[in-house]
Amino acid sequence: MSSSAHTAGPGLLLRLARDGRSAIGLALVVLLVLAAVIGPWLSPYAPDQADFLATLAPPSWSHLLGTDDLGRDVLTRILVGARVSLLVGLASVGGALLAGVPVGLAAGYFGGKVDMVLMRCMDVLLAFPGILLALGITAALGASLLNTILAIAVINFPTLARVARGQALLVRRLDYVKANRALGFGNGTILLRCMLPNIVSPVLVQASLLLASSIITESYLSFLGLGVQPPAPTWGNMLRDAISFLDLASWLAWFPGAAIFLTVLGFNLLGDGLRDRLDPRG
Repeated sequence: MSSSAHTAGPGLLLRLARDGRSAIGLALVVLLVLAAVIGPWLSPYAPDQADFLATLAPPSWSHLLGTDDLGRDVLTRILVGARVSLLVGLASVGGALLAGVPVGLAAGYFGGKVDMVLMRCMDVLLAFPGILLALGITAALGASLLNTILAIAVINFPTLARVARGQALLVRRLDYVKANRALGFGNGTILLRCMLPNIVSPVLVQASLLLASSIITESYLSFLGLGVQPPAPTWGNMLRDAISFLDLASWLAWFPGAAIFLTVLGFNLLGDGLRDRLDPRG
């Protein structure tokens, strides 16, 4: 069994929980998941339920985080927005993993012209600032949930491919890979059974950190009107709607902004903890 498999065993969560920084990140991520999965079911309001007699109401017992300009409950909309952020983050990073890991493995294992061609393609994507590339994709394809996920996956793809390539370059020099090649095993078998298990840990660490940046990018796109479209609530379009009412109802910006901050903080802290425990160079 590979060292990565030992390191990422069932005791990983326990080790993370024992570290204060990682425990805070893990708690924030668990809170996000719970809010996204069960939070909207606990709210007595629908996210698009308008009450024109209670518009711009400050936080109270009936509306814990207040209401917006249409009388919609802010807390409910933040909880539903958590679903969007979690879905976009997981789906975009998952798609980037499915595309980037095979590309990086192939480039690192075969080397030569294969490596040169694949990595030059990755360099072209990396030459564009991520947010500008995402804006261009969503502007060209149209603003929707699916296109938002696709755009963020594209900007994450080359980063994961380069991490996978770097690890593959290291692993392919190890004795057991050379031994399997000498025994006549095919390239596919070596890539899947020998190399892939030993590059998983660093790639997963990078993926966990990309979850945070993916949620920020989704918020950017929604704020600019090129992400998930209303009436679906997202933290980004809630911030955009709050701009017109900052003097009258500042809570409309504070609460979705705090949700973004805590979510990104949680994934970053958790990613740092995973890196400390799974990175073989640690």
